[in-house]
Amino acid sequence: QVQLVESGGGLVQAGGSLRLSCAASGRTFSRPTMGWFRQALGKEREFVAAITWRSDTTYADSVKGRFTISRDNAKNTVGLQMNSLKPEDTAVYYCAADLNSGLSRTAYVYDYWGQGAQVTVSS
Repeated sequence: QVQLVESGGGLVQAGGSLRLSCAASGRTFSRPTMGWFRQALGKEREFVAAITWRSDTTYADSVKGRFTISRDNAKNTVGLQMNSLKPEDTAVYYCAADLNSGLSRTAYVYDYWGQGAQVTVSS
């Protein structure tokens, strides 16, 4: 079992920045690929970013150049730095772990999920 807990969400004005963190506990953290997904009200969950244990990364086109995913294997944490935020970034953001260690953008591949953190960007 892997437990994931997100923190750092909140309300910010357009153009501002927020940093999300995800703390993992349970099974050994060092190998799983970690991903961030988001779900806006009334919309399907969508991929945001992912990072392998060797720190290979991939991003959704909508956030590329604005968001940065990172991880600290020693501390069992993964972060998402979000800059130049837009109102359309408003969503609940979820941290997820893929024990197969790929670099997938597909939600069903991920084995464990956090409870979500609300990010609201006002115009």
